[in-house]
Amino acid sequence: MRRAAPSVAAVVTTVLLGSTVLTGCSSDAGAVTTNGGAGAGAPSAPPATAEPASTLAGLIVVPAGYVKAGSPDPDQLTGPFDAESYLGTLSSTPSEDRALLLNASFIEGYQAYRVSADKKKRFTVQLFKAGSKAKARGLQQGFWQQDSHSRSFAIPGVPEAMTDARVVVSGSANRSEAIAEASFVVGALVAEISVHQTGEVTADLVPDTALISSIAKQQKALLTRNSG
Repeated sequence: MRRAAPSVAAVVTTVLLGSTVLTGCSSDAGAVTTNGGAGAGAPSAPPATAEPASTLAGLIVVPAGYVKAGSPDPDQLTGPFDAESYLGTLSSTPSEDRALLLNASFIEGYQAYRVSADKKKRFTVQLFKAGSKAKARGLQQGFWQQDSHSRSFAIPGVPEAMTDARVVVSGSANRSEAIAEASFVVGALVAEISVHQTGEVTADLVPDTALISSIAKQQKALLTRNSG
């Protein structure tokens, strides 16, 4: 993803929205935790019964064993966002994204950010709720076209997903980054999921398409069950 922090996407409006902002302490109390393996089946734990802080909080799937960042940067927080907090914190192209969100009649969004236990991999899922399914597809396309993509891969159970796997030179000297991404639409929701891993250029990093595929399949199933 090209945004400051990579994401299910639903379109966002830029004005006349509430002042909800990302918060590192709320969160996805209702998030589903999965084992994240290539052969993962149903989520290993059901959503929590506590009242979620956002209507999207209970629709998030995160991999088991991944934890919230201890002292996260603003773009690594977990919680709901509105158009302005997204543009000011998570977007790397605010002017372009403002137009996309406005055209999509964006309603609300949610981000969950996790890191693996060994701190080597960073997982992000973002959900964007648009005004309609057609507008959600337009938002998905607009976001996707802002990035350069290297290699697509198939996700069993989510054949319509836009995917990409690539290794790029990171901002640090002698470092590279392996990135796996998936984006798909369920109803008026767009889901954007990514896994990033940074290491030495000589580390022969490989994008974690297995984790992305497992989580995307379960994320789509959860959204589909709740789309009625």
